Amino acid sequence: MRPTQPLYRRLRRLALTTKQVNGGFYKGTGSGSMGRHTKHGDYVIEWHKVRTYIVPPQLKDFKLTPFVTRNMEPLKGKFERDKKGGLSGQRYLDRWKRENGVD
Repeated sequence: MRPTQPLYRRLRRLALTTKQVNGGFYKGTGSGSMGRHTKHGDYVIEWHKVRTYIVPPQLKDFKLTPFVTRNMEPLKGKFERDKKGGLSGQRYLDRWKRENGVD
């Protein structure tokens, strides 16, 4: 049994999967590499591979609009009083004691 012609055309336009082609096909994410792995397990960024985006010098006269409005107020951080910010373990322990009531 074969699919009808209209259905067959629609099936051919779908993206390939690794099961539909021979071995060695790697789909990837399209992100590309920006560095390399060393023999010690580190990752070294190769700056000539890093993508840089050039912002137009006159953004006020630029015809395209940003995705976020320029009238938006800046958001304040949740950890303003804590020196370590969100990485403070003391903040987690204080909340745990407050919610559970057990030391």
